[in-house]
Amino acid sequence: MPPMTGLQAGLKNRHLSMIAIGGVIGAGLFVGSSSGIATAGPGILLSYALVGTLVVLVMRMLGEMSAANPTSGSFSAHADRALGRWAGFSIGWLYWFFWVVVLAVEATAGAKILEGWIPAVPQWGWALIVMVVLTATNLVSVGSYGEFEFWFAGIKVVAIGAFIVIGGLAVFGVLPGVDADKAGLSNLTDHGGFLPNGPGAILTGVLLVVFSFMGSEIATLAAGESENPQRAVTKSTNSIIWRIGVFYLGSIFVVVTLLPWDDPSIKESGSYVAALDSLGIAHAGQIMNFIVLTSVLSCLNSGLYTASRMAFSLGERGDAPKSFARTTSRGVPMTAILASVIFGFVAVFFNYLSPDTIFLFLVNSSGAVALFVWLVICFSQLRMRKIIQAEAPEKLVVKMWLYPYLTWATAGLIVFVLGYMLTDTEGASSGRTTVLLSLLVAAFVLGVAVLKERVRGGRSSDVAGGTDVQDKIKVG
Repeated sequence: MPPMTGLQAGLKNRHLSMIAIGGVIGAGLFVGSSSGIATAGPGILLSYALVGTLVVLVMRMLGEMSAANPTSGSFSAHADRALGRWAGFSIGWLYWFFWVVVLAVEATAGAKILEGWIPAVPQWGWALIVMVVLTATNLVSVGSYGEFEFWFAGIKVVAIGAFIVIGGLAVFGVLPGVDADKAGLSNLTDHGGFLPNGPGAILTGVLLVVFSFMGSEIATLAAGESENPQRAVTKSTNSIIWRIGVFYLGSIFVVVTLLPWDDPSIKESGSYVAALDSLGIAHAGQIMNFIVLTSVLSCLNSGLYTASRMAFSLGERGDAPKSFARTTSRGVPMTAILASVIFGFVAVFFNYLSPDTIFLFLVNSSGAVALFVWLVICFSQLRMRKIIQAEAPEKLVVKMWLYPYLTWATAGLIVFVLGYMLTDTEGASSGRTTVLLSLLVAAFVLGVAVLKERVRGGRSSDVAGGTDVQDKIKVG
């Protein structure tokens, strides 16, 4: 059967619903929250609330554009139209780069857990196995990706839901058979106050938690392969507030009320494991390892899907090799998937060969891409609202609140966070290092985009000139 030229609507509504819910629950929530708690104390709740508000606003803007024009290129395709080809090209490739580096990070994290369970297989072997299995899943059909993600995300959702319910009961002293002697709302204020390290720690906490929110936008990319794209985008956009409120703020609230923020076990075991241990739940560490592994596999699965669909969209728009836009008979962009996973494999290789130099550069140079993407979404929405109102106002089924003032305020907040990151100079992965290296990579990609546009413009004028000469010859 000859290859088809487009994606297929292979995602069911239940797939999209769970992709939207699971997209906001990254492995970073489980793994990275302990450092945020150690930095800001109970005030980390304000850090999560601040970033959560930012994500809600950005997703509202993206939802407005994607509901009017659902596409696998999502914000890259919108930027292409609203700001110019250079913007769509640049942010599309930066986003692809971000996710292929995430593939390597998550494959390594998953391999460490699996090696702990079955040490007979080396860590690199587990990383290879995990990558191969999920590549095969994505290559079969978009439906198989959706099915895997449905169950991965389902486990995450059930686990966090159970954690909030059990932990909440323990905090209020109504969990039968459990003596949670350290639990209580007093943990929010008793150990040096709500902000033990001062108000500035809230912003430092923002830097530590902001990247665990990346993934909220996956539902808008996946909507292009769903049965009812507009409905899927509208639903995921409208539900983002409660998703972030429950899964992020709810679970972190339980952690900081079950244990004092400065309890040594939070740093030693991780915040969620320490919280479960405080309730005397047997094998808490292994239970959490299983949940983290599920989150890692979910992130890998979605990362490969997201990177390949962005590559497909870039190929469709002529900003990547044309082969990226070709699909199999099942509507799978095979070349785009394989190109993404090969880069992921190379990054995994660098993680074992040179973890403190090449791999660290890759991680740092992709670190601020989330903020760049959100900033481009803001500027795209400012322009795209006018385009939609002029061409098809009936498609504005999702509207950004208080346009354009709240859009500008959101963009200003993102710029402020990027600026504040420049003041963080501690460690090899400091905020300043991350921003500067990410800007370096962004400048390179932008330079390629501008050069490509000039070449394209030159060819267009050559063609036009050639046509004029031919016309004159014919007239003569």
